[in-house]
Amino acid sequence: MSFSSFDRQDQLESLSAERFDVLIIGGGITGAGIALDAASRGLKTALIEQADFAFGTSSRSTKLIHGGLRYLKQLEFALVKEVGSERAIVHRLAPHLVVPEKMLLPLYEQRGLGYWLTSVGLKIYDWLAGVKSEDQRRMLTKYQTLAYEPLLKHDDIKGGAIYAEYRTDDARLTIEIAKRAAEAGASLVNYVQATSFVYEGEVVCGVNAVDTLQGKSLTIRAKVVVNAAGPWVDVLRKKNNSLEGKFLHLTKGVHIVVPYHRLPVRQAIYFDVPDGRMIFAIPRGRITYIGTTDTDYAGSKEDIRVSAEDVRYLIHAVNETFPSVHLTVADVESSWAGLRPLIHEEGKSASELSRKDEIFESSSGLISIAGGKLTGYRKMAERVVDKIIENTFSNLDLQPCSTDSMVLTGKGFRDIKELHEYSNKVAQRIEKLGLKGAAGSYLVHLYGRQSDTILDTAEANPQQDPELGLTLAELDFALKHERVVRADDFLVRRTGFLYFDYHRLVRVKQGVLKAMSEALHWDSRRLETEGARIDELMRAATTFKD
Repeated sequence: MSFSSFDRQDQLESLSAERFDVLIIGGGITGAGIALDAASRGLKTALIEQADFAFGTSSRSTKLIHGGLRYLKQLEFALVKEVGSERAIVHRLAPHLVVPEKMLLPLYEQRGLGYWLTSVGLKIYDWLAGVKSEDQRRMLTKYQTLAYEPLLKHDDIKGGAIYAEYRTDDARLTIEIAKRAAEAGASLVNYVQATSFVYEGEVVCGVNAVDTLQGKSLTIRAKVVVNAAGPWVDVLRKKNNSLEGKFLHLTKGVHIVVPYHRLPVRQAIYFDVPDGRMIFAIPRGRITYIGTTDTDYAGSKEDIRVSAEDVRYLIHAVNETFPSVHLTVADVESSWAGLRPLIHEEGKSASELSRKDEIFESSSGLISIAGGKLTGYRKMAERVVDKIIENTFSNLDLQPCSTDSMVLTGKGFRDIKELHEYSNKVAQRIEKLGLKGAAGSYLVHLYGRQSDTILDTAEANPQQDPELGLTLAELDFALKHERVVRADDFLVRRTGFLYFDYHRLVRVKQGVLKAMSEALHWDSRRLETEGARIDELMRAATTFKD
């Protein structure tokens, strides 16, 4: 199936004209993963998302494919084993997008697990996760720890550890999985909201929906409907009259972004603070991002704001741990807040809640999945599709799950060496356009070998401003291959400019709006609306209120 912005109308018409084996509601990484698994096994699959792909939790995480070290504290060994093993698989499927990251864990005299308990815990972690010998944890003395990160507060450091994690771009990973699902035959359409369920007798057989861009209604029919709506899972369960027993407990996680020179950590670092939480500080190019908080949330799921209290909490944590940096609110150049759709457990705080996923089946046949982690998306999808086949399609000769070998973003890379060789070639082409080689690293991290297509476009359409020229080439690619229909789809989720290159966003915003207006035939009113939306997102990312 096409995944072009220009074919969206055709796909909308096919959604209402055909009957599907599986209809998935929710275009985050869980829904996209289910679509890929189902379509690749031979099921006729459709997916609708009320906003853009990865609009919710899947673009607002800590952006790590990590093994869940903290879950050892909760004795969730099976979860650590599963997500630890999955890290290596997802890295193999998209090595440009899931990048090895050595993590420094400082250990303190008066708080945390302590040196020897951490050493044993990390050994168990490596064993459960199947970590290669060269990447297994290495315990450090106090002086080794401070050599790794001189900015750390010296007074109460007892030692440290270096262990392996993986950094990613969650929204890009989601969109690549969605594209791969479309290649496998799935129909995926954004900005289509399910408004009610359709029944045959008492069995769910589809949804009534609305195209939120045009206001047109449609009905989509399917043998099985899957609710993978993340924070909105219980909203749909309520519409289905099946919200009983277990329910969601939403918690908010906030991250702030500062210029790298204001927190120039030498590698990613995972440190604990006096209240018991663990916080990451992760360098990414020209910035360092810091997070996360973990607080109960009951506000709007569509408009989650970073508060001044959230920012002060993270800045205080950084200044306590790195006393020479003296961060202030004025250093924060962007931020984001997301929701974790966890399963409620009576008497447990936000930080204590399990990250395990769970499948709910209603008496009407609606399958809902909640909980889980970014890292575990593939196994979550496999469990859901196994359940679908067991319930409805056991008589069919369907393919087994093969998503553990389905390379993302077209032709992949054999190994890190091949990836680095390709990155060097891209950097050379970037420099010929009049840009710094670092732009090549950005391009390869987000697009992999698809960078060649983007650079071909940039070279064929030279601009007086090379940065804008490259951005417009990215936009051309996103319009043709990544179903971008609103300006924030591109500027927030396909490129990450709002979070990781705010100043570039300021520079290219008007050029992008103009190009999108021409390509998608917006009238002046639509263009004004799109510009205003971007302005509001920029304000929300940089303005904090109590």
